[in-house]
Amino acid sequence: MNIRPLKDHIVALRIEEKEKKVGGLVIPDTAKEKPMTAKVVAVGTGRVLDNGKRVPLEVKKGAKILIGKYAGSEVKLDGVDYLILREDDVLGIVG
Repeated sequence: MNIRPLKDHIVALRIEEKEKKVGGLVIPDTAKEKPMTAKVVAVGTGRVLDNGKRVPLEVKKGAKILIGKYAGSEVKLDGVDYLILREDDVLGIVG
C-alpha cells in the first residue's frame, strides 16, 4: 500500500463479519449491512491545534476499531477497498 494519511486521518480495512444463516435463509450481498469493525493499517501524524502544537493520535497502527456505519470515505487501491476516516469518526478501540 502506497498511501500515507495526513494529520488526524486514519486508513483502515473493514473486517468482514462471518456469514450467519438463520433457519436456512441466505441474505443477498446487497441487503447486508456494512461491517462496523475495522483494522487500522496507517495513521497520520496527529491533529494540529490553533496554537501550532501537534497532538498525536490515540489510535495506533494494527488496532481494531469500531466505526459508524457511514463513516469515512471508501477508496479502492490495487483492488483492495480501504476506508479513510478522521480520528473523530472512531467510536472506540476493541481489545
